[in-house]
Amino acid sequence: MGAIPGWRIIVSDTGRLWASRVQPFPRETEWHAPPYRTVDADTLTQLQAEVERQEQAARELETTPGEATEQTGAGQPADQTATSGGGRTAPETGSGRVGT
Repeated sequence: MGAIPGWRIIVSDTGRLWASRVQPFPRETEWHAPPYRTVDADTLTQLQAEVERQEQAARELETTPGEATEQTGAGQPADQTATSGGGRTAPETGSGRVGT
């Protein structure tokens, strides 16, 4: 298993990979918009890509304050239907975020 600096990797009982950011993102974020502190994926490569999307969304949030709710698609992989969770957390709610 690899490592992602600043993130804890967890493997579920079913083998699904999860990553949770050790420190919260610097700015307050919306529940329905990235960056998400906890994400999931089927493979380590996909998980690393999802983590990078969250970090990028946080960087964009820092440079464009007040536009956090206007971000669309950031943090969501283009092939959401290709994996069971599509890189989103809590698929039953579609929120893409698990509590902080």
